[in-house]
Amino acid sequence: MAAKITIKAAREIISHEAIVREAYRDSVDVWTWSVGITSRSGHKVFPRYVDNPQSIKRCLEIYLWLLRTKYAPAVKAAFKGFALTEAQFTAALSFHYNTGGIGRATWARQWRKGDIDAARISFMNWRSPPEIIPRRKKERDLFFDGAWSNDGKAVVFPVKKPSYKPDFRKGKRVSVNAALKELLG
Repeated sequence: MAAKITIKAAREIISHEAIVREAYRDSVDVWTWSVGITSRSGHKVFPRYVDNPQSIKRCLEIYLWLLRTKYAPAVKAAFKGFALTEAQFTAALSFHYNTGGIGRATWARQWRKGDIDAARISFMNWRSPPEIIPRRKKERDLFFDGAWSNDGKAVVFPVKKPSYKPDFRKGKRVSVNAALKELLG
């Protein structure tokens, strides 16, 4: 199994999430920061990052720590005994980072049983809210076809105040390659 989180894997997941360098209220009013991190992850977001922007490197450092300590172990457990390619591991990790549901995902169970066609179809059962469908399709295509979708860049959004919502009109695409290379070696 590709047990290591690679630069390519980290970039792929970031491309689905974006980066916000200070705390913001997400679509359901939860304080969020960095690459979609909330305090439920085990890293305290509120009030730590309110009006306290961090460097891209710091945002990615915590993101990678969470991937390694919280999300990757669950993916490894869900596919214990199976050799996953880098693409499969990354897709499953992205899915779990977004849903927290790798342990109960029908598609993963079907794949382990060898029912690949059913697993490919079931992957798309995780389609709520509707805005997530493009991401889910990219994860599915990465897992089953090895089709990577990122280009090494991430969108970084500023925060509008006083609403503390991301300013989606002012997002900038930036390369995250140097920071990831420094953090991952």
